Amino acid sequence: MTEFALFDTAIGGCAIVWGDRGIVGLQLPSADETSTIARVRRRYRGAELGSPPPDVRKAIEAIVALLNGERRDLTAVRLDMERVPQFERSVYEIARTIPPGDVTTYGEIAKRLGDPTLAQAVGAALGQNPFPIVVPCHRVVAAGSKLGGFSAPGGAKTKQRMLAIEGSPAAGTPDLFD
Repeated sequence: MTEFALFDTAIGGCAIVWGDRGIVGLQLPSADETSTIARVRRRYRGAELGSPPPDVRKAIEAIVALLNGERRDLTAVRLDMERVPQFERSVYEIARTIPPGDVTTYGEIAKRLGDPTLAQAVGAALGQNPFPIVVPCHRVVAAGSKLGGFSAPGGAKTKQRMLAIEGSPAAGTPDLFD
């Protein structure tokens, strides 16, 4: 059974979705709670509002703390990647190693995967990231210190805000939206 819970953060109301094997997804804030619930139910058919078990509560607490500016390491949060294709899984595992406040580029992740020509594929994988914040796709930027895209509600402004909360110098780059 898949369940979800809503929780408030410094960037707005988020949702976390879990099953028997761990967290299956996170939803960044939408326009309002009703929109957030609708997005969760579209993406995770059959998901029901529930009470988070202890490990999910701990994940929520860590996410809230991170988005309040605390340097939290979320690598211990158990993710259920059973339905995630292998390439995306590899990208997400690398992205999870980027500490709060730091950034890397799509190209650097591609190099770590062994093929520098995969930068666009890395971007596409991160655009499909079902675990934003825990898989910190907001910490991956384009070459030349440009922010790059962000598929979450609010787009690049949300990415910039999350980087600013973490104290990343990338949040203040003047050419972020070029």
